Amino acid sequence: MKKKFISSYKRKIFFFLNMVLFLQGSYSQTEAKGTILKFTDFIHYFKEFNDKDNELYIQYVPNKQAISFLEGNIPLLDIPDSIIQQTYYFRWWTFRKHLKQTAKGFVITEFLPEVPWSGKYNTINCPAAYHIYEGRWLHDDIYIKDYIKYWLSEADNVRKYSFWAANSIAAFIKVQKDTIFLKRYLPALIDNYYAWENEHRDAPDRLFWQSDNYDGMELSAGGRVLNNGEDDWNTIASRPTINSYMYADASAISELANYLKEPEWSQEFKRKAGQIKGLVEGRLWNDSLSFFTLLPRDYEDDDQPIDIRELIGYTPWYFNLPEDDPKYIKAWNKILDTTGFAAPFGLTTTERSHPYFEIKYEGHECQWNGPSWPFATTQVLKSFSNFLNNYKYNGNLTKHDYYQLLKQYAKSHRITWENGESQMWIDENINPFTGDWISRTRLKTWDNNTWSSKKGGEERGKDYNHSGFCDLIINDLIGFKPQLDGSIVIKPLVPDNWDWFCLDNVYYQGKILTVLWDKTGNHYKRGEGFQVFYNGNRIFKSEIVEEVSLKI
Repeated sequence: MKKKFISSYKRKIFFFLNMVLFLQGSYSQTEAKGTILKFTDFIHYFKEFNDKDNELYIQYVPNKQAISFLEGNIPLLDIPDSIIQQTYYFRWWTFRKHLKQTAKGFVITEFLPEVPWSGKYNTINCPAAYHIYEGRWLHDDIYIKDYIKYWLSEADNVRKYSFWAANSIAAFIKVQKDTIFLKRYLPALIDNYYAWENEHRDAPDRLFWQSDNYDGMELSAGGRVLNNGEDDWNTIASRPTINSYMYADASAISELANYLKEPEWSQEFKRKAGQIKGLVEGRLWNDSLSFFTLLPRDYEDDDQPIDIRELIGYTPWYFNLPEDDPKYIKAWNKILDTTGFAAPFGLTTTERSHPYFEIKYEGHECQWNGPSWPFATTQVLKSFSNFLNNYKYNGNLTKHDYYQLLKQYAKSHRITWENGESQMWIDENINPFTGDWISRTRLKTWDNNTWSSKKGGEERGKDYNHSGFCDLIINDLIGFKPQLDGSIVIKPLVPDNWDWFCLDNVYYQGKILTVLWDKTGNHYKRGEGFQVFYNGNRIFKSEIVEEVSLKI
């Protein structure tokens, strides 16, 4: 079905298991082929990506095998927006480039070439949660399972950078449900959490701290504020990022422990999550700016969060941390404000009105003081989706605003060459006013007018796997929210003027899910309205696109 690239021994095991499922009636042809869409209708995207690609670094799935691999593994998307749709398939095409087979199983890389600051197998944990969120939708769960095993049992760098491990692993389990796997690794998640407490918290009633560099946001404008105007590579602070991640991990451990009927662990980590929530809301919310900002690591009781808005101030909503309070509405108005974070080619990482906002082509190639970063944009889009879906106090902001930001993000996935031709592209940081990939422009002439091996070599940032996109489409735009109990919850954020769309071939806890909207019934020839199919059987139908909640 989808095991072409697995070892011969594993292929035999999977064949045997699939035969058992078939005989039990749990496997159907619709699982492999989907129910509405045909993969062949989208092959032209992958052929174009292959044709235009300079394949410098090859890992487990080379370009010549990309189409076969993707056919067996990815959900299919058909929407009226050609830009978002093309980007969706492009990001799957780049994601499979980063699957790397090792002697101990699969890992997922951030950079394709080896970089000096990576760990074993060229792994970096900074974007690992995004890898898990994206990869959970692959039909074959071996890649993410192996990756989780690596981080929790073999890696020596699992806490080098901030990493919302338990939260992302819970997200994976909700799609690829495996209770035995979860039981095996829940203790490791608990140990990892305690290690974060020991290493990055000065007392049980204090906020967690992290440097901007190891928060994945080196040379941040907020760090400069804390350093009295001076840049510093490792400015340590109590940040909304690391504290939101630890809240999310405590909440996830509590949820998973409850599912496994471990009430003591569930209650313990529920308490921990509640404590962090109170600290974030009470200590990191800047009333004068109406925004979550930073405190120094050694903050005193009467210290106030610093006066600068950075995009990381939206991170708490990624995990639904803040209360549903109208005071938080003002923070979200800044994403549409050109004195805030709005810019032509992407959200800026620092508010544009602040004196420390900069777009620099000197110094270090990666700076978090103004450029648009796909890592941060991914985080904000997930946070915004949650704010619209899960909060009644969201002001005048609508799903139209979400869609416009998502489309802007999709449009940024391009590069234009000197001859005027362009192609799909994902790299590191973007000039928010021109769309130029800043680090690439810097690095290509870094060492005697060429690439530097000390910086990662030729085209270090090409196909950079440091953000998410496909999960934003499945989980947020179309709005499928997987649940531990197998319920089907859908909260669409699609535009009201779409007459049709379809998300198909979504593997969910052993069966295939399809979400379809056809206003007239003429586009897909499956009847009018909004419909949900599960393993080829229609389980929901409505005349309008609306929220769905079904117990299966």
